[in-house]
Amino acid sequence: MARLRVRPSLTMAGLTAFAIVAWAPARAATDIGYFDASGDVGSPAIAGTTSYDVAAQTYTMVGSGTNMWATRDEFQFAWRKLSGDFILRTHAAFPGQGVEEHRKLGWIIRTSLDADATYVDAAIHGNGLTSLQYRAVRGGPTMQLPSAVVAPDVIQLERKGKMFIMSVARYGEPFTRTELTELDLGDAVYVGLFVCAHNPKVSERAVFSNVRIVVPPPAGWRPYRDYIGSNLEVMKIGSPALKVLYTAPGSFQAPNWTRDGKSLIYNADGKLYRFDLGTKTPTLIDTATVTRNNNDHVLNFAGDMLGISSSAGDSDGSVVFTMPTTGGVPTRITKASPSYFHGWSPDGTLLFYTAQRNDEFDIYKIPAGGGDEIRLTTAKGLDDGPESTPDGRWIFFNSARTGRMQIWKMRPDGTEQQQITGDEFNNWFPHIAPDGKSMVVLSFLSDVDPSDHPFYKQVYIRQMNLEGAEAKVIAYVYGGQGTINVPSWSPDSTSIAFVSNSALTAPH
Repeated sequence: MARLRVRPSLTMAGLTAFAIVAWAPARAATDIGYFDASGDVGSPAIAGTTSYDVAAQTYTMVGSGTNMWATRDEFQFAWRKLSGDFILRTHAAFPGQGVEEHRKLGWIIRTSLDADATYVDAAIHGNGLTSLQYRAVRGGPTMQLPSAVVAPDVIQLERKGKMFIMSVARYGEPFTRTELTELDLGDAVYVGLFVCAHNPKVSERAVFSNVRIVVPPPAGWRPYRDYIGSNLEVMKIGSPALKVLYTAPGSFQAPNWTRDGKSLIYNADGKLYRFDLGTKTPTLIDTATVTRNNNDHVLNFAGDMLGISSSAGDSDGSVVFTMPTTGGVPTRITKASPSYFHGWSPDGTLLFYTAQRNDEFDIYKIPAGGGDEIRLTTAKGLDDGPESTPDGRWIFFNSARTGRMQIWKMRPDGTEQQQITGDEFNNWFPHIAPDGKSMVVLSFLSDVDPSDHPFYKQVYIRQMNLEGAEAKVIAYVYGGQGTINVPSWSPDSTSIAFVSNSALTAPH
């Protein structure tokens, strides 16, 4: 649910500008995605190359060079120039056997393109060794902080002032962090992907997918008033590959997949939009005078009706409406506010929602045609995100009643309430696959208040069975509020859609 009123999204051009330094590219930016240029650092004997596959959104780099160690480096580099704080993330792999066990690939941040520049990198070696490497003094020695994780395929490097954080994982697992403090590389730095052969007589090939450069909002930004850019992403379950379909400099949120599989519905600036997956274009959905919609919009199981949440007027908070999916005049269902819609019964006769009554957030149901609401949860603490299984036998929801936010289930009449997850994360918004075999949840880290699901945090999208077992990370995301608030499975249960965020929107 979005507990504050919808406010107009700002384009936040100023926020984007704070972190992106103008820089003359050596090649057209469209040739290499995120990056302004590519080339060799340190003049290796064999020239390297970088290419970007626009359709697959992957980078292939070929590089030679002696070891990136000691007092100077040789490697192939695809870069752009950034200032401020940022997060760099990618899936990475060496295809094939290779020659040297210490060939390297990863992210690197450098003060210059000189071979002996100060730098920090997150490097995966050919033998699986993974290290946060750095040179603190120009021309000085290279040092390293090894990770406990061997042979990861997801690698992230974050800058927060003078702190650098390497986070790595084997796909499906949470990140393991390695931190370096008090390394001063100055403000404007060269940032990008690299590959080094560790042998001047050979070249090594590296492939990078799901590349994301996240520029967060600046200090002092105001939630629900200041926004950074949004990326509409999709992924096939069972594959780590993500694909960015659409970007915007402001905020859009919470994609639903329509029942015909041809469109996504999301909210932006208090309005609803239908995004055509064929043409990759959004069109406005007519909601008449109801134009303060938040990110709690859900299609019924038949796909012909939408339940939405919107502020009804200056004196009312969010209330629940229903309307045709194709657009039209919404019908108000709940009398009291605030009420935040989350789900339909499979037969379309009941609506399930979260509501604040007497300073408690609980889950309620109401007839789809209107009437008296029925309270389903009474525990102290926030209960939220109710969603029915396709067979109508269970309502899954999230609750903070035992401390952290965890996934629960109950019968549609509120009986047999059972806790499903009990891990170290704060788990929100269980979305059940149309085939009823698994669910995805949005997992915040333990440093987030259990009763909050804020914007602009590092989060995981995790998949698990309906008993909460076999949980695995399927997407590593910078997002939170608006990422996956609503059911966003494709109708065939093969894919999900979600929103990620960055002041620097992704190439697509």
